[in-house]
Amino acid sequence: MKNNTIGSTLIALLISLASFDAKAQTRTESVTDTGAIFPKGQQAPNTNFTGTVWVQQLIEPDSAFNIPVGYVTFEPGARSYWHSHAGGQVLLAMGGIGYYQERGKPIQILRKGDAVKCPPNIPHWHGASPTVGFMQVAITPNTAKGRVTWMQPVTDAEYNNVKK
Repeated sequence: MKNNTIGSTLIALLISLASFDAKAQTRTESVTDTGAIFPKGQQAPNTNFTGTVWVQQLIEPDSAFNIPVGYVTFEPGARSYWHSHAGGQVLLAMGGIGYYQERGKPIQILRKGDAVKCPPNIPHWHGASPTVGFMQVAITPNTAKGRVTWMQPVTDAEYNNVKK
């Protein structure tokens, strides 16, 4: 009889733990409506962007770490101008649907979890798809030649030239 009571208690405990685990897995984190990890930051000036773009500086450069890191939120249809980086740039897609293009190459579609290495001194642009915003982390080393050289806006024809 004692073994039967221990068995019943063990089964009840396992059911209780399974129920607790299922509740833990279905709990949602308190995040913004976009699922963003970082705040949107400040609206970027429209001198180098088309559409609405927000920038939150995550790591400021200093004497020990001269690699600034920013979180950029592009609203649907927003994009950077053509630009290049003397030290290159790394983009980490955090959410939404993004576009990335190097001059002379087709547009790449970026989704959460994608990573792109923008080579040094190669003109490129990046931004959101026309209907879905895009969030990225941008890692851009400072160099003696500076961080970024801005060029002309991306035309609508260039932006809409996505090969599906």
